[in-house]
Amino acid sequence: MPYLLALLVPIGLFALYVASRPGAFRIARALTIPASPELLFGLINDFHEWALWSPYEKHDPTMTRTFEGPSSGKGAIYRWRGNNKVGEGSMTILESAPGKIEIALVFLKPFAASNKAIFTLDREGDVTRVTWAMEGENAFMAKAFGVFMNMDELVGKDFAAGLESLKAVAAERATQS
Repeated sequence: MPYLLALLVPIGLFALYVASRPGAFRIARALTIPASPELLFGLINDFHEWALWSPYEKHDPTMTRTFEGPSSGKGAIYRWRGNNKVGEGSMTILESAPGKIEIALVFLKPFAASNKAIFTLDREGDVTRVTWAMEGENAFMAKAFGVFMNMDELVGKDFAAGLESLKAVAAERATQS
């Protein structure tokens, strides 16, 4: 019996610690890009353009992709299925207005989760500050995972890489105009 108690006490303390962690999260990265908000809006608002700049496209170039609904803007849907790095899920544009795109992000694999991705585009003179954020609720398992893995660091690294790729694509598009 003392062995069982010695095992249950640390497990109970760990469970209490996990339960006390924040119930909501927000991960965001921003980059100032020398391009117009209109050009950047087009690259984000059309899921067909994401193959050019999204870091997740690079994690699995062979993943399957399907598109539904309008080609861009509110109601556009992008579904993917790929390797363990990208998993399986969908994105649906919920809001599409100059300066802001809000996306419902649903992961099916490697774990189920529903979050919101938000892109904001703020003109600052001749440049645009682009912020890529993800917000959501932390269920118990996500909180436990967060004890061992820094999700802000992991996802933030991808967001920063994606914004750098977006900057490069925007520069290329600007020279084509």
